[in-house]
Amino acid sequence: MSFSAWLSTHYEEKGLVKWLAFFLEVIAAITLLILMLLTCTDVLGRYLFDNSLDAASELTEICIAVLVFAEMPIITWRGGHVVVDILDRFIGDKVIKALGLLSIFVMSSSLYYVAHRIFFIGERSIRRGEESEYLAIPMGHVVQYIAIMSWITAGSVITYGIYILLFPNTPTQHSDTDSSVSNSKEAK
Repeated sequence: MSFSAWLSTHYEEKGLVKWLAFFLEVIAAITLLILMLLTCTDVLGRYLFDNSLDAASELTEICIAVLVFAEMPIITWRGGHVVVDILDRFIGDKVIKALGLLSIFVMSSSLYYVAHRIFFIGERSIRRGEESEYLAIPMGHVVQYIAIMSWITAGSVITYGIYILLFPNTPTQHSDTDSSVSNSKEAK
């Protein structure tokens, strides 16, 4: 099986979004591996050699930021956020669509504004030469990464929201139970 066939099998997204999702999930997976190795090394060093890694907490904070913000656009595009729809049965479809448009606007504009402020803070941090305590990592670059991923997430909110509003009956996410049920029906 070729790589593009594998990618098409495992990713439902289309075009550039599929490649962006794959790339961001590779970043998240590598970061998670680094976190696992870092934690194991720190614990082994602490209990076997009575000496832990000095920069373990610093690297853990940076890795968690990279991991969380790499997954935010993917989770947003796949509709993986928690949605409370208790009142949907009592409200008409037009009101639900209007509230959906309002929520898309509020979430995307909030993310955009927060990302703009975060990017400004990252620029200021780079100008001041702020570095991490043990490894002297320029923290402005990490902060700017958070801003860029927030901008991408804001774009994901807009595109996902418009997609859901234009195609409300299209399934956007499939759970493992849904796919296993459909696979068992196809097998019969």
